Amino acid sequence: MLSYFKTIDGHISQISSCEPGCWINCVAPTDEEINSLITDFKIEPDFFRAAMDEEESSHIDNEDENTLIIIDIPAIDKAGDNITYTTTPVGLIITEKNVITVATKDNPILNEFSEDVVKGVQTNLKTRFILHFMLRVATKYLQYLKQIDKISNLVEKELRKSMKNSELIQLLDIEKSLVYFSSSLKANEITIEKIMRGRVVKLYEDDQDLIEDVLIEVKQAIEMSNIYLNILSGTMDAFASVISNNLNIVMKVLASITLLISIPTVISGIYGMNVTGVPFANFWFPVGLCIFSMGVTYIILRKKNMF
Repeated sequence: MLSYFKTIDGHISQISSCEPGCWINCVAPTDEEINSLITDFKIEPDFFRAAMDEEESSHIDNEDENTLIIIDIPAIDKAGDNITYTTTPVGLIITEKNVITVATKDNPILNEFSEDVVKGVQTNLKTRFILHFMLRVATKYLQYLKQIDKISNLVEKELRKSMKNSELIQLLDIEKSLVYFSSSLKANEITIEKIMRGRVVKLYEDDQDLIEDVLIEVKQAIEMSNIYLNILSGTMDAFASVISNNLNIVMKVLASITLLISIPTVISGIYGMNVTGVPFANFWFPVGLCIFSMGVTYIILRKKNMF
């Protein structure tokens, strides 16, 4: 689907057709829409293939007068009650007079731009529009990282009470999300540093402060993701040790109980043999011997902290 937006009187408004200085938003475009864009703007077809590839990492390509910037943005996947975080690429194609965004599905960042949530955006200022988009992406990463931290703290509290597999699996999903975030943020950082050199995308004097803010936000998100990932890895190792220790305690108690139960079995087996000459072959003696032996064994095991 193709949508056209343009800044009118300081606000982003949707327009009916393409105009110079407008932003073209492509969400899951059809082959016909892609071919029309390729023809109208003389765009390299590989640009759209790269932008539509879910496994594409962040990078910059330049062909003739058009430039492709791939940025990994954060996304949320909901499967039942579980929420997992992942990343998906968005392509930014800079043409002579327009900016084209290409995405395989709707995402909240592009929706915020189309709904005029982001202030100070000028669609005719192509470089500044891209930098505002990157800043919004970095801010969204920070927002999701804070959510991940809160979720991991709640899961950790539940895990201390229940020690269920569901909480461990949820922590594993969170760890996987942090790995995705960390790798995507590092790729985005490299892309932003290339843009900062001004060789691929023309930077103006007013853009320097904005791109520095973008780089600072990305570096902060990278640091936060690494910190949360290290904390979560340590938490997983600690809970694995706790679960293993609890299993050892249970096995130790069961072994002690088995030892106590085996005492009457051994004594009754001796006095239950069909032979003559067994000493003290009275009813009360085997019973008393069992009780005495179990009592002594229990005291010894108790002193050894087996219970």
